[in-house]
Amino acid sequence: MLQSAAAKYEESRNKTTSKGELLVALYQGMFRFLRGAQVCFEQKQLARGRELTSKAHAIISELQIALDANAAPELCSRLDALYSFSLERLAVARTAADPSPIAEVISVLTPLKEAWEQAVPEAARQGICNHAE
Repeated sequence: MLQSAAAKYEESRNKTTSKGELLVALYQGMFRFLRGAQVCFEQKQLARGRELTSKAHAIISELQIALDANAAPELCSRLDALYSFSLERLAVARTAADPSPIAEVISVLTPLKEAWEQAVPEAARQGICNHAE
C-alpha cells in the first residue's frame, strides 16, 4: 500500500515538474554523486567511489544523449564536447580510483549547473516553462 502511494506521488510529481526543473534535479544529483565519489576515493572506499562515479557518468551520458542539435547546433556541439570530456575524465577516475579527474569535471560543469539553477526559476517566473511529458 505504501509503495503504491509512493509510486503515485512520484508519477504525479513527474507530470507537474517542468523540464527545466528536471534538468536542475539531474545536475544536483550528479554533483552529489561526484562529491561523494571524491570523498570515497580520498578515504579509500574504492567500491563506493566507483559506484558513485558510475552514477554521475550515467547522468552525464543521458544529458549528452538528450542534446537536440536541430534546436541549437552550436550550443549542442559545445555541450557535447564538455560532456565527452567529463565522461572521459570520470572513466579515468573510476579506473584509477583517483579524485583528481572528478575535481576537473566539477570545475568544468559547475558554471552550467549554476546557470541552470538561475535560468529555470527565472523562466518559471516569466511563464516560459514546459512541463515534462
